[in-house]
Amino acid sequence: MRYVQKVKRDDLELITALANALDSRDTYTMCHSENVAKYSLQIAKKMNLSKESCDIIHKGALLHDIGKIGIPEHILQKHGRLTNEEYKIIQSHPRIGYEMIKHVGNFHNNGILDIVLCHHERFDGKGYPTGLKGNQIPLYARIVAVADTFDAMTTKRVYRDELNLDYTLNEIWKNKGGQFDPEVVDAFLSLFDQQELELCLQSS
Repeated sequence: MRYVQKVKRDDLELITALANALDSRDTYTMCHSENVAKYSLQIAKKMNLSKESCDIIHKGALLHDIGKIGIPEHILQKHGRLTNEEYKIIQSHPRIGYEMIKHVGNFHNNGILDIVLCHHERFDGKGYPTGLKGNQIPLYARIVAVADTFDAMTTKRVYRDELNLDYTLNEIWKNKGGQFDPEVVDAFLSLFDQQELELCLQSS
Protein backbone atom coordinates (compact mmCIF):
# COMPACT_ATOMS: atom_id res chain seq x y z
CA MET A 1 0.00 0.00 0.00
CA ARG A 2 2.83 2.41 0.85
CA TYR A 3 4.51 1.61 -2.46
CA VAL A 4 1.31 2.29 -4.41
CA GLN A 5 0.81 5.58 -2.57
CA LYS A 6 4.42 6.59 -3.31
CA VAL A 7 4.00 5.78 -7.02
CA LYS A 8 0.82 7.89 -7.16
CA ARG A 9 2.55 10.75 -5.33
CA ASP A 10 5.59 10.62 -7.63
CA ASP A 11 3.29 10.43 -10.64
CA LEU A 12 1.41 13.57 -9.58
CA GLU A 13 4.65 15.42 -8.83
CA LEU A 14 5.95 14.62 -12.33
CA ILE A 15 2.70 15.71 -13.96
CA THR A 16 2.70 18.94 -11.93
CA ALA A 17 6.30 19.64 -12.97
CA LEU A 18 5.40 19.20 -16.64
CA ALA A 19 2.39 21.50 -16.27
CA ASN A 20 4.53 24.13 -14.53
CA ALA A 21 7.11 23.90 -17.33
CA LEU A 22 4.38 24.74 -19.82
CA ASP A 23 2.86 27.55 -17.77
CA SER A 24 6.27 29.16 -17.20
CA ARG A 25 6.58 29.88 -20.95
CA ASP A 26 3.83 32.46 -20.79
CA THR A 27 3.15 34.77 -17.85
CA TYR A 28 -0.41 35.29 -19.08
CA THR A 29 -1.25 31.61 -18.68
CA MET A 30 0.71 31.09 -15.46
CA CYS A 31 -1.23 28.71 -13.20
CA HIS A 32 -3.75 28.01 -16.00
CA SER A 33 -3.18 24.25 -15.79
CA GLU A 34 -3.58 24.23 -12.02
CA ASN A 35 -6.76 26.31 -12.24
CA VAL A 36 -8.28 24.03 -14.87
CA ALA A 37 -7.38 21.00 -12.76
CA LYS A 38 -9.05 22.57 -9.71
CA TYR A 39 -12.24 23.47 -11.57
CA SER A 40 -12.38 20.11 -13.33
CA LEU A 41 -12.08 18.30 -10.03
CA GLN A 42 -14.91 20.35 -8.54
CA ILE A 43 -17.16 19.50 -11.50
CA ALA A 44 -16.27 15.80 -11.29
CA LYS A 45 -17.11 15.71 -7.59
CA LYS A 46 -20.39 17.52 -8.26
CA MET A 47 -21.22 14.82 -10.81
CA ASN A 48 -20.56 12.19 -8.13
CA LEU A 49 -17.77 10.50 -10.05
CA SER A 50 -15.60 7.99 -8.24
CA LYS A 51 -12.45 9.02 -6.39
CA GLU A 52 -10.39 7.22 -9.02
CA SER A 53 -12.12 9.15 -11.81
CA CYS A 54 -11.62 12.41 -9.94
CA ASP A 55 -7.90 11.68 -9.54
CA ILE A 56 -7.55 10.93 -13.27
CA ILE A 57 -9.45 14.08 -14.27
CA HIS A 58 -7.24 16.17 -11.98
CA LYS A 59 -4.06 14.74 -13.51
CA GLY A 60 -5.34 14.93 -17.07
CA ALA A 61 -6.41 18.54 -16.60
CA LEU A 62 -2.92 19.43 -15.37
CA LEU A 63 -1.58 18.04 -18.66
CA HIS A 64 -4.38 19.14 -21.00
CA ASP A 65 -2.31 21.83 -22.76
CA ILE A 66 1.07 20.08 -22.61
CA GLY A 67 1.19 20.06 -26.41
CA LYS A 68 1.63 23.84 -26.41
CA ILE A 69 5.25 23.17 -25.55
CA GLY A 70 5.54 22.37 -29.26
CA ILE A 71 3.93 25.65 -30.41
CA PRO A 72 6.31 28.51 -31.36
CA GLU A 73 6.49 31.18 -28.69
CA HIS A 74 5.79 34.03 -31.11
CA ILE A 75 2.37 32.48 -31.80
CA LEU A 76 1.56 31.70 -28.16
CA GLN A 77 2.37 35.27 -27.10
CA LYS A 78 1.07 37.16 -30.13
CA HIS A 79 -0.81 40.32 -29.12
CA GLY A 80 -2.86 40.68 -32.29
CA ARG A 81 -5.33 38.44 -34.05
CA LEU A 82 -3.95 35.10 -35.23
CA THR A 83 -3.79 34.43 -38.95
CA ASN A 84 -5.60 31.36 -40.28
CA GLU A 85 -2.28 29.57 -40.57
CA GLU A 86 -1.27 30.48 -37.01
CA TYR A 87 -4.63 29.31 -35.70
CA LYS A 88 -4.15 25.96 -37.44
CA ILE A 89 -0.80 25.65 -35.67
CA ILE A 90 -2.47 26.38 -32.31
CA GLN A 91 -5.09 23.74 -33.12
CA SER A 92 -2.34 21.14 -33.45
CA HIS A 93 -1.51 21.24 -29.73
CA PRO A 94 -3.88 18.41 -28.68
CA ARG A 95 -2.22 16.00 -31.13
CA ILE A 96 1.26 17.22 -30.18
CA GLY A 97 0.44 16.62 -26.52
CA TYR A 98 -0.96 13.18 -27.29
CA GLU A 99 2.20 12.21 -29.17
CA MET A 100 4.37 13.53 -26.34
CA ILE A 101 2.84 11.38 -23.59
CA LYS A 102 1.30 8.43 -25.44
CA HIS A 103 4.25 6.24 -24.45
CA VAL A 104 3.41 6.51 -20.75
CA GLY A 105 1.81 3.13 -20.15
CA ASN A 106 -0.81 3.93 -17.53
CA PHE A 107 -2.10 6.94 -19.49
CA HIS A 108 -3.51 4.62 -22.16
CA ASN A 109 -6.22 3.03 -20.10
CA ASN A 110 -7.07 5.62 -17.48
CA GLY A 111 -8.37 8.45 -19.67
CA ILE A 112 -5.53 10.98 -19.39
CA LEU A 113 -4.72 10.67 -23.10
CA ASP A 114 -8.39 11.25 -23.89
CA ILE A 115 -8.30 14.55 -22.01
CA VAL A 116 -5.16 15.76 -23.75
CA LEU A 117 -6.42 14.81 -27.21
CA CYS A 118 -10.12 15.70 -26.93
CA HIS A 119 -10.48 18.75 -24.66
CA HIS A 120 -11.17 21.01 -27.68
CA GLU A 121 -13.82 18.78 -29.20
CA ARG A 122 -17.31 20.31 -29.13
CA PHE A 123 -20.58 18.67 -28.16
CA ASP A 124 -22.06 19.79 -31.50
CA GLY A 125 -19.22 18.18 -33.48
CA LYS A 126 -17.59 21.45 -34.57
CA GLY A 127 -14.45 21.09 -32.47
CA TYR A 128 -10.97 19.75 -33.15
CA PRO A 129 -8.84 17.79 -33.83
CA THR A 130 -11.27 15.06 -34.93
CA GLY A 131 -14.75 16.58 -34.89
CA LEU A 132 -16.20 14.13 -32.38
CA LYS A 133 -19.79 14.78 -31.34
CA GLY A 134 -21.87 14.31 -28.19
CA ASN A 135 -21.05 11.19 -26.23
CA GLN A 136 -18.36 10.26 -28.75
CA ILE A 137 -16.24 12.70 -26.76
CA PRO A 138 -14.89 11.04 -23.60
CA LEU A 139 -16.64 12.33 -20.47
CA TYR A 140 -13.39 13.38 -18.82
CA ALA A 141 -12.56 15.61 -21.81
CA ARG A 142 -16.07 17.11 -21.77
CA ILE A 143 -15.53 18.11 -18.14
CA VAL A 144 -12.12 19.66 -18.77
CA ALA A 145 -13.51 21.58 -21.77
CA VAL A 146 -15.85 23.57 -19.51
CA ALA A 147 -13.19 24.19 -16.86
CA ASP A 148 -10.68 25.24 -19.53
CA THR A 149 -13.07 27.74 -21.08
CA PHE A 150 -14.02 29.21 -17.70
CA ASP A 151 -10.41 29.83 -16.69
CA ALA A 152 -9.45 31.14 -20.14
CA MET A 153 -12.28 33.69 -20.06
CA THR A 154 -11.80 34.87 -16.48
CA THR A 155 -8.02 35.40 -16.61
CA LYS A 156 -5.98 38.04 -18.43
CA ARG A 157 -4.55 36.94 -21.77
CA VAL A 158 -1.93 38.51 -23.99
CA TYR A 159 -4.63 39.49 -26.50
CA ARG A 160 -7.33 40.73 -24.04
CA ASP A 161 -8.19 41.51 -20.43
CA GLU A 162 -10.08 39.07 -18.24
CA LEU A 163 -13.86 38.89 -18.69
CA ASN A 164 -16.19 39.35 -15.74
CA LEU A 165 -17.89 36.45 -14.01
CA ASP A 166 -21.44 37.33 -15.07
CA TYR A 167 -20.52 37.45 -18.75
CA THR A 168 -18.51 34.23 -18.55
CA LEU A 169 -21.20 32.19 -16.81
CA ASN A 170 -23.77 33.49 -19.25
CA GLU A 171 -21.64 32.49 -22.25
CA ILE A 172 -21.11 28.99 -20.89
CA TRP A 173 -24.85 28.66 -20.24
CA LYS A 174 -25.68 29.89 -23.77
CA ASN A 175 -23.34 27.28 -25.26
CA LYS A 176 -24.94 24.41 -23.33
CA GLY A 177 -25.67 21.69 -25.88
CA GLY A 178 -23.57 23.50 -28.50
CA GLN A 179 -19.97 23.75 -27.43
CA PHE A 180 -20.52 21.98 -24.12
CA ASP A 181 -22.16 18.87 -22.70
CA PRO A 182 -25.41 20.02 -21.03
CA GLU A 183 -24.92 17.70 -18.05
CA VAL A 184 -21.44 19.06 -17.41
CA VAL A 185 -22.65 22.66 -17.72
CA ASP A 186 -25.43 22.00 -15.21
CA ALA A 187 -22.94 20.52 -12.75
CA PHE A 188 -20.55 23.44 -13.26
CA LEU A 189 -23.19 26.14 -12.84
CA SER A 190 -24.53 24.44 -9.71
CA LEU A 191 -21.19 25.23 -8.05
CA PHE A 192 -22.18 28.90 -7.91
CA ASP A 193 -24.56 30.60 -5.54
CA GLN A 194 -28.06 30.10 -6.96
CA GLN A 195 -29.21 33.69 -6.47
CA GLU A 196 -26.06 35.06 -8.08
CA LEU A 197 -26.41 32.61 -10.96
CA GLU A 198 -30.04 33.57 -11.62
CA LEU A 199 -29.03 37.22 -11.85
CA CYS A 200 -26.27 36.35 -14.34
CA LEU A 201 -28.56 34.36 -16.61
CA GLN A 202 -31.45 36.84 -16.38
CA SER A 203 -29.16 39.53 -17.75
CA SER A 204 -28.64 37.64 -21.01
